[in-house]
Amino acid sequence: MIFRWLAIAALGCAPLLAQAQPADPGWIARGTAELQALDKVYARAATLSVKTGQSVRFGTIDITVLSCFVRPPDRAQDSAAFLVIIEQQDSAPKFRGWMFAGNPALSMLEHPIYDVRVIGCRG
Repeated sequence: MIFRWLAIAALGCAPLLAQAQPADPGWIARGTAELQALDKVYARAATLSVKTGQSVRFGTIDITVLSCFVRPPDRAQDSAAFLVIIEQQDSAPKFRGWMFAGNPALSMLEHPIYDVRVIGCRG
């Protein structure tokens, strides 16, 4: 019975893990995402370094970085991170997807208090 539950849990995570891989194989994986977080109410900004697979808390949101990639040197510079952002009072994600440093408006967190942007990926 426990093996059936583990198999079901693994299948449920498969779509999320598949989305955490870039569609273009030319991207280079990095281990740490550099994020800029802003509390719009208190005008408090912070630069956050988050290792892939780990989370960080900013105010009342938890930001998890599932992957972080950069373009190779022979292409236009850009970084992309797959993020999951959850409000502490609510278990449903407020954001789940790719954020791009080169085009932050393409995919962004829509939150009345917080703004999160990808600055880059390193190491």
